[in-house]
Amino acid sequence: MSDLKRNRFAGMGPGTPSNLPPGPNTPGHTNTPGHATTPGRTTPAYQMRGMPTPDRQSGATTPGRTPGSTTPGRMSGSTTPGRMTGSTTPGRGPLRSNIKQRSVLRTPGSGTPSHDTPGRGTPKRTPKRPAESLVFKEEVQRHTVHTLVFRSLKRTHDMFLYDQWAPLPTPVEVKDARKNYKKQSEYARVKDMDAPVIVRKEKSVPLGPPTSGQELVAVQNNNPNIPSDKQNNALALNQNTKTITLASRRAPLPKPQWHPPWKLMRVISGHLGWVRCVDVDHTNDWFVTGSADRTIKIWDLGSGTLKLSLTGHISTVRGVAVSDRHPYLFSCGEDKQVKCWDLEQNKVIRHYHGHLSAVYALSIHPTLDVLCSVGRDASCRVWDMRTKACIHTLTGHTNTVSDVKTQATEPQIITASHDCTVRLWDIVAGKTRATLTNHKKSIRSLVMHPTQYSFGSAGADNIKQWKCPDGEFIQNLSGHNAILNTLAMNQDGVLVSGGDNGTMHFWDWKTGYNFQRFQSQVQPGSLDSEAGLFAMCFDHSGSRLITCEADKTIKIYKEDENALEEPINWKPDLLRKRY
Repeated sequence: MSDLKRNRFAGMGPGTPSNLPPGPNTPGHTNTPGHATTPGRTTPAYQMRGMPTPDRQSGATTPGRTPGSTTPGRMSGSTTPGRMTGSTTPGRGPLRSNIKQRSVLRTPGSGTPSHDTPGRGTPKRTPKRPAESLVFKEEVQRHTVHTLVFRSLKRTHDMFLYDQWAPLPTPVEVKDARKNYKKQSEYARVKDMDAPVIVRKEKSVPLGPPTSGQELVAVQNNNPNIPSDKQNNALALNQNTKTITLASRRAPLPKPQWHPPWKLMRVISGHLGWVRCVDVDHTNDWFVTGSADRTIKIWDLGSGTLKLSLTGHISTVRGVAVSDRHPYLFSCGEDKQVKCWDLEQNKVIRHYHGHLSAVYALSIHPTLDVLCSVGRDASCRVWDMRTKACIHTLTGHTNTVSDVKTQATEPQIITASHDCTVRLWDIVAGKTRATLTNHKKSIRSLVMHPTQYSFGSAGADNIKQWKCPDGEFIQNLSGHNAILNTLAMNQDGVLVSGGDNGTMHFWDWKTGYNFQRFQSQVQPGSLDSEAGLFAMCFDHSGSRLITCEADKTIKIYKEDENALEEPINWKPDLLRKRY
């Protein structure tokens, strides 16, 4: 029998005419309100589409028609003959075609069709799932397998090879034999000699009864192997010189070196704004200054005459640096620009772009073709001179970086900031080597010692000396009660600090002795409040001091050659504060 005929007469019982369509009087079929019978069609359209089946008696919808389920009013509570899968209807074989055309149930909340309904004694069949259901919902993470493998390797290593690096234990007999052999082979000549007694000779005084404050000191050796007579001979007084040894209670404080006083030599006018920066050429013939009038001027050091003016910045020039290995002059300003000037052509040949705000200082590395610049963006940028590439952006400061210094040895870059810290940088790794937090107020200037392995920093509170390479604190110089904008130092150990109020203090670097104080005088026509120092530096001979001031002038100081050496009345603090 064809599938069409089986579908037409699937609900008819035995004895029903096969040529009549199912109707109201057909056994096994009951008219349902709202359901019209169609000749030649038994299964309603909504069942083929998976719609809920309406109840045959009350008209309420039953969620789906399940194959082989009992429906009230179908056969008065009995199961429909032939509806159970695998059962036979009298006169017919198993109706397998009904399974294909029955509605497919979809479980709420899932997209997978289901043909199994609990409560009917029908054996469950797992329908054939579509090919797309075999695809994994979530991809397996790639690093999961690697993590498991590495964890397994680590667990195996910890279990079997946890002490593979440890040497084998050495027996005690082997150690003793090794020590005895070393004694005989290397110390055979000196092992039986008497231990020497060292007497430290600090001060010699005539022999006599000890006076008040003097103590006889005998350096005794606690070695019990030395006979007492040898100790007595070693500690005996020297009868030829008739001297005794006195104890040294404290190392003597260093005395300050006498330095001649400094005096004003020349005043140079030419800028139309505050003079903010200065640098001297390595030939010691000329020096360059930058000003708030947006110009860079080159002056003759001997005569003080103007040689050249360079224009190109659109804001205040805050830093200048002359290279001693190239014919280049570098400048930076508040216009966020860093420029490279060719002094043979007197024009700009390179621009270094990257700063986000005003650039306040720059420094040229003494041995590498590297330029460092700092500014208000709280960063220090390391530039390649030739390619104009930014090698490093050294970040870590939390406020404006006011000054930067470079040197050939570690730390190669040192920066000072308004966040009251000094940072020492590792130029290779681009990270902070050390952070110095001793200052309590903002730091505006740094200075490198020309001969020693040390540097100084100046803030509004104090001047501090540090030892390289780790920034160990040396001493504190107190007394200059002003906002210190600049520091300078020469080869003779003279340190000069310039304040925002026009005061200059001259210090002896070794002892911290302030041997001279000087008040800068403004030029005629200027206010007294314009007596401020912004920058200063020594020439390469150390005999000239060039200062840049707020009265738009450049002043040159020199040592007084007619001064006579005078005794120094120095009373240092015996208990220096270590901060």
